[in-house]
Amino acid sequence: MPEKPDTERRNGSHPGPEKEEIKIGVYTCYCGGNISDVVDCERVAKTLGKLPDVIASRTSEAMCSDAGQAMVEQDIKENGVNRVVIGSCTPFLHEQTFRNAVSRAGLNPYCYYHVGIREQDSWVHHDNPEGATEKAIRLMNAGIAKARLLNQLNPIRLEAEQHALVIGGGVGGLQAALEIARRGIKVSLVEKSPFLGGRVAQLETVFPTGESGRDSLHKLIQKVAGNPNVTIYTGAEVSAVKGYVGDFQVQVRRLPRGTDESFLDAQAAMAACPVEVPDEFNYGLTRRKAIYKPYQGSFPETPAIDWENCTKCGKCLAAVGRGIQLDGEVETIELKAGAIVVATGFDPYQPRQGEYGYQQVSQVVTLPELIRLLALAKDKRRLEWNGHPVRNMAMIHCVGSRQVEGVNEPQSDGQVNNYCSRVCCTATLRVANEIRERFPDTQIFDLYQDIRTYGRGHEDYYVQASKNDVRFLRYHGDEPPQVAAAESGDPYPVVVKVKDYLTWGKELEIPVDLVVLSVGFMPRQIDDLMHMLKISPGPDRFLLEVHPKLRPVETAVSGIVLAGSAQGPMNIQESVAAASAAASKVAILLGKGNVELEPFVAHVNPERCTGSGECVKACAYEDAILLKTVTVDGKQVQRAVVSPANCTGCGVCVSACPNRAIDVQGYELDKYEAMVDAIVADVPVLEAVA
Repeated sequence: MPEKPDTERRNGSHPGPEKEEIKIGVYTCYCGGNISDVVDCERVAKTLGKLPDVIASRTSEAMCSDAGQAMVEQDIKENGVNRVVIGSCTPFLHEQTFRNAVSRAGLNPYCYYHVGIREQDSWVHHDNPEGATEKAIRLMNAGIAKARLLNQLNPIRLEAEQHALVIGGGVGGLQAALEIARRGIKVSLVEKSPFLGGRVAQLETVFPTGESGRDSLHKLIQKVAGNPNVTIYTGAEVSAVKGYVGDFQVQVRRLPRGTDESFLDAQAAMAACPVEVPDEFNYGLTRRKAIYKPYQGSFPETPAIDWENCTKCGKCLAAVGRGIQLDGEVETIELKAGAIVVATGFDPYQPRQGEYGYQQVSQVVTLPELIRLLALAKDKRRLEWNGHPVRNMAMIHCVGSRQVEGVNEPQSDGQVNNYCSRVCCTATLRVANEIRERFPDTQIFDLYQDIRTYGRGHEDYYVQASKNDVRFLRYHGDEPPQVAAAESGDPYPVVVKVKDYLTWGKELEIPVDLVVLSVGFMPRQIDDLMHMLKISPGPDRFLLEVHPKLRPVETAVSGIVLAGSAQGPMNIQESVAAASAAASKVAILLGKGNVELEPFVAHVNPERCTGSGECVKACAYEDAILLKTVTVDGKQVQRAVVSPANCTGCGVCVSACPNRAIDVQGYELDKYEAMVDAIVADVPVLEAVA
């Protein structure tokens, strides 16, 4: 006999007593009428109760209720039911509910099978009750056929490194890191920029509270930096990831900062630097040096050197005498993490050249640029652009969001941004109110498709904008406004043409000094990171969660969760809430020092395996299945061995094996064959219950 690989032991598979008498309990749910309004549930239960091995067949108004669960528990304890089949709504909603109920009664939770007769039957056959009832019987009969063959399984248990990696140092990443650390778990926070804070650092005030964005941010940063469980790596990015939940091996590449703790005079060093480049913090409205700080009070406190633009002339070092290192080397840091939080943030949509006149008409800017312009003009009494007063301003919503195919030019992947960025409307109205209150001589025309101020207190900005005499004009997405330079000699440099549907489609020309494009959110380009982590984007190209309601921050890869606007457009409050949810998931996962995974992974029968290696070729997951040398009858041979921690149970290896030596536990081929036979079997349908 060949040596038995350790897969079976680690999976904890227990087939139970060989001669165990199968006693099946079958339960059909009314689902509050969702099922019973179409399917004759009593008839289904009566028919199934006549099938072999079924000792109990019952119905309930709501199987997920306490009473429904108690019915199952009672049959297990008092009637000896050792296999359970429940026909109700989708297993996504209540599979875990019923597993817990089965476990409480002392039965292995994997001796239960869930049949979805709502989504698969009553909802799609509402116009054919008789056919829906027969289909429910066939679906449930297939579940009973599988239940006869169910074995006892135990979750896969793995040791977990009580250390979390957080990728991204914006408000989402900072909040996640802080909450994980407060639960006693070590955290490594990796931020690509030399400074923490992300986009919030660029905001003077935040809505709806009106508080200083940087003041709130600095309080959060101080808490994170002061927590002994957190290690911060700035100017760093993840360069390699291997492993699985509980044991991710991560490689981080960190650039030298160029300054150390002995550095004293940032102003002198920056003044001495001869290199000037556009300042990305102010979206190019100002310039900065090659040794720089984005703003006063940024964290870390010492400036960083921009190595792409630094000439290493040494003038900064000569000015301050010490604390500057121009010969630093890239550092590689090896980390082990039990879980990973992806909080990589977003980028503002960058209009193409010529889109609404952007980069062709000098008086066209984006909303983020205007926000920084207002910050730089905080002490001025008059709003100016390029030295000229801004008398009239047009603000155009939905630039880069809610795009229409055939009207808007697609992105590089051929798709248009048809999603709503959610935050732009409120942000635009907040800025419009600020301008009207600070510079009352500036008239504002707000051009929108729909005003979506969905958050608490956000509608107040719209009401206040109306009171501040902001003029609203509504356009349709397939007829966007047109922006063009005015003719020479006109008193206003730009003309905006729009068909206004608040005046029944009247075509208007608005002379303005400045056009502001309210740009939406774009997913950050992190293709390399997605490939390393094996996580996926959704149709909108933001990172995809498993389920928006049931598992809203988890990815399809165990141990990798999402935080903040890497997942989609969010305001600050939503980013913080999502980060808190991600932290809770990590804390639950790592708090015990071990993790439990579902046992539905590939399992190799060593007696059938010939070591062809076809399964290894077909497997898309690193180290999930490997060929290893074992001894069989005194000979060294190759056999496939599964690593349950890396296996996702996708089943590709099952179809690739030429010897049918592989099955997915809980979903073996003989179970499927039995289900297919049961679906097409002739089951006498009993008469309707009186």
